[in-house]
Amino acid sequence: MTDAGPWGAALSEPAAAAAHARRAGRGAAKSGVAKSRVAKSGATAESPLLAFALIALTFGFLALFLFFPLVVVFAEAFRNGLRAYFAALVEPDALAAMKLTLLVAAIAVPANVVFGLAAAWAVAKFRFPGRSLLVTLIDLPFSVSPVVAGLMFVLLFGAQGLFGPWLSAHGVDVVFAVPGVVLATVFVTFPFVARELIALMEDQGTADEETALSLGASGFSTFWRVTLPNVKWALLYGVLLCNARAMGEFGAVSVVSGHIRGETNTLPLQIEILYNEYAISAAFAVSTLLALLAMATLVLKAALEAVAGASGN
Repeated sequence: MTDAGPWGAALSEPAAAAAHARRAGRGAAKSGVAKSRVAKSGATAESPLLAFALIALTFGFLALFLFFPLVVVFAEAFRNGLRAYFAALVEPDALAAMKLTLLVAAIAVPANVVFGLAAAWAVAKFRFPGRSLLVTLIDLPFSVSPVVAGLMFVLLFGAQGLFGPWLSAHGVDVVFAVPGVVLATVFVTFPFVARELIALMEDQGTADEETALSLGASGFSTFWRVTLPNVKWALLYGVLLCNARAMGEFGAVSVVSGHIRGETNTLPLQIEILYNEYAISAAFAVSTLLALLAMATLVLKAALEAVAGASGN
C-alpha cells in the first residue's frame, strides 16, 4: 500500500466528514418518518369506547326507524291469523290496486329506461348548448314535491286545465284516470336511470366508441356492442330503484288519481283507504306487499353490487 502523504490525508478528512454527515442525515430522516408515523397513528387512533358508542348509535337508529316498524307491520298483518291475512289480499279492491300498480310500473320503468339511456348518452358523450339545463331538468323531480307534481298535471290536463277541455271534447281522460297515474309516476321516477348512467358514462369517456367507429362500426352497433355492455350494471341498478319508487309512489298519484276504488287506486292509495276506514289488519296486510318489495329491492341491490364488483365494473 502506498502512502497518500499529507495531501491525501487532507483530502480524505473532508470526504469522511461528508460521509458522516450523509449517514447522520439518513438517520435523522428515518427518525423523522418514524416520529411522523407515530404522530399520525396517535392522531387517527380511536378509542374502543368511542368505536363501540358509534356502532351502537348506528344500530340503535336502524332498529328504531327500520327494524321495529317492519316488525310491527308484519305483526299487525298476521294478528288475526293467516285466513284474515289472505282474505285482505284477495279482496277485489286490493287485487285491482295490485294490477294497476304492476301496470303502471310496467309502463313507467321501460319508458324511463329509454329516456335514461338517451339522456345519459347525450349528456355524457356530446357537448351542446343547453347541456347544463338538461342536467338540471333531469334532477327536477328530486327537488319538486310529488304533491306539487300532481297538481301540475291537474292544472295541465284537468277539466279546467290548459289542455283539459280539448282532451275532454275528444273523449280522452287523463286526470282521475289511469293515464294521469302513469304520467305522475313517470315524472317522479325518470331521474333514477338517467342519474345512474350519466356519472358512469362521463367517467368512461368516449375512447371506446371512437375506436369502434374508426373500425367501421355503425352508430347502433357501437351503442349495442360497446356502450351498453359497459353500463349494464348501472342500468340494472337504476331500473331496480325506478321500479321500487314506481310501485311505492304516493304523493303525486294521490293528487291525480281521484281515489276511485277498483280503477285508479294503486297499492299505497289502497292502504290509505283501508287505514282511514279502520280496517287496520287489512291495511297492514296490503302493506306487507310493499315491505316485501322493499326487502327484495335491498337484496337485489346487494347482489348487483357484488356481481358488478366481482366483474370489475
